Amino acid sequence: MREAFGAEFEVPDGYLNTASIGVPPAAAARAVAESVRRWGSGLDRPGDFEPAVATARAAFARLIGTAADRVAIGTTASQLIGLVAAGLPDGARVLVAEGDFTSVLFPFAAQRDRGVRVTEVELGEIAAHAADHDVVAVSVVQSSDGRTVDLEALRKVAETTSTRVLLDATQAVGWLPLRLDWADWVVSAAYKWLMSPRGAAWLAIHPDAPEIRPSSANWYAGEDPWETTYGLPLRLAGDARALDLSPTWFSHVGAAAALDWLTGLDMAEVAAHCTGLADEFLARLGLPPAGSAIVSVQAPDAVAKLTAAGVSCAVRAGRARLAFHLYNTRADVEMAVRALGGTSGVSVS
Repeated sequence: MREAFGAEFEVPDGYLNTASIGVPPAAAARAVAESVRRWGSGLDRPGDFEPAVATARAAFARLIGTAADRVAIGTTASQLIGLVAAGLPDGARVLVAEGDFTSVLFPFAAQRDRGVRVTEVELGEIAAHAADHDVVAVSVVQSSDGRTVDLEALRKVAETTSTRVLLDATQAVGWLPLRLDWADWVVSAAYKWLMSPRGAAWLAIHPDAPEIRPSSANWYAGEDPWETTYGLPLRLAGDARALDLSPTWFSHVGAAAALDWLTGLDMAEVAAHCTGLADEFLARLGLPPAGSAIVSVQAPDAVAKLTAAGVSCAVRAGRARLAFHLYNTRADVEMAVRALGGTSGVSVS
């Protein structure tokens, strides 16, 4: 058991794979286990999960610097991005980063029969081309290698042009301090850096963003979900909850515990810890700092060497991807460096 930032984690040595699956605080894991126990004993009713849903929603809003009434709940980032993509006018021009995660790209590419045009440019060129497009859709932090989009440049574009901005914060929120209330849409899944069960996701919507058609309208999206279970007319909530999906209960139980704890941390300290470990790892390999919690390296048989040494990592775009979260330590850095055998033949993406 490790202790980090005042919480306990049952995370194994060498676990550097948070960018794939985050490890929950022990308290969050216990909360889910207790909820499953109650389910197994028939002790819960649907309304009993409402506090967890509300707590997780409000905590996510605080983590990205917005208000809870601007946040809708869903299950995956792609499902929520799909709502935005489906609402674009025919012929809309969408700018994306070359090689971004497909859950950001595919929902827009799937609208091609309506004339929606998706253009890829290199990540560093996003802001320069943004004004020539109707929408920019980009990950705050790239899944494959940890590069970060220039948020300040994008914010200026959003403030001075008619271009709309959608940000996927899945690989950023939880380790990177964020203030994203200026963006039209911000989406994130729960199960990576937010250390929550898969099955919870959120979409924050700016008050001035174009209206989204609630194509998955359901009872839970009603002004009072418990009074809108049967019959017409349509009577949806007057805020972002109009886009809610009915929650996956256990996911929100875990998210409530993990996110509420996260909101009490100094995210600048968390970021310094995560990027400090990542940059120390790179320095030990003779590579320049990246300033990100996610790093990507290329070396002969890198993933095989890391795995054999007990280091949990991932293969992305043909390179070894390592992710350093708040529960990681310098001992994890040492394990990874030893596994790669020093600096010979190693390069950074």
